[in-house]
Amino acid sequence: MDYFIQQLINGITLGGIYALIALGYTMVYGVIQLINFAHGEFFAAGGYVGVILLSYFAGRGLMETHPWICLGMSFMLTMGYCAFLAMGVEKVAYLPLRNQSRLAALLSALGVSIFLSNALMLTQGVFDKPYPGELFNGGWEFGLVTISYLQVMIVTMTIVLLVSLNILVFKTKMGMAMRATAQDKTMSALVAIGSNRIISLTFAIGAGLAAAAGIMVGLYYGSVRYDMGFVPGIKAFSAAVLGGIGNITGAMLGGLIIGMVEIFGAGYISGQYKDVFAFIILIAVLYFKPTGIMGVNVDDTRV
Repeated sequence: MDYFIQQLINGITLGGIYALIALGYTMVYGVIQLINFAHGEFFAAGGYVGVILLSYFAGRGLMETHPWICLGMSFMLTMGYCAFLAMGVEKVAYLPLRNQSRLAALLSALGVSIFLSNALMLTQGVFDKPYPGELFNGGWEFGLVTISYLQVMIVTMTIVLLVSLNILVFKTKMGMAMRATAQDKTMSALVAIGSNRIISLTFAIGAGLAAAAGIMVGLYYGSVRYDMGFVPGIKAFSAAVLGGIGNITGAMLGGLIIGMVEIFGAGYISGQYKDVFAFIILIAVLYFKPTGIMGVNVDDTRV
């Protein structure tokens, strides 16, 4: 029983990270029906910017005196950087193809993914970069169950970001504009909603969430690597499809399910196949229920 609870805690932690990444896929698809395969690179870029900032603070002794302030600043600066990076990518790689075929936009997304991944490799090197090791050491022990301070921080940050996103999308005028643009760009333009501005904002929000997930993964696993965005990105895409692509609530639920399945599969079957379980779920969902577990998008759930 203790082992099950431990795996459950690990699954919630990992599932929350996948949910943050999946939201970027589902938000962009909900607005412009594009699978942004460059989204995983925003996640990787966030991990690198996070390690650079935290290492800078640690080198000046600020992590020992003001750890929470340093961590909060790292999250905000990293999310802001990746948000602006995503807006620039959208303007350069996607906006000119807005009225072209979906295949052209998809190929552009793949090209941007390769470009950003190689840019990280050339600027940061091919070796892993370690995160400051002293951050969030320790935790609580309940028998054989251990809950680390880092896991609590990750789950708390994930909940805060997910709740904030839901408030933004479903309770604000900006969120109403995003949902209107997703439903009908022509009609939203007739009521003075700038679709280009809303699309850029959607890319920025999705990339910001992915950047936060990048820092969390770096802290959780202790290091980052230039190609770290590929596999988590595909798993997050699987989570978005599982929940119902274009559906915010579905992306959150799908991320948690993928995280749980991966952790329990690795714990009870084999850790060698942990990356396989997400793709098995993806194939099963596409075969049996292509619209995902939340069904077809409706007005109150679509981005």
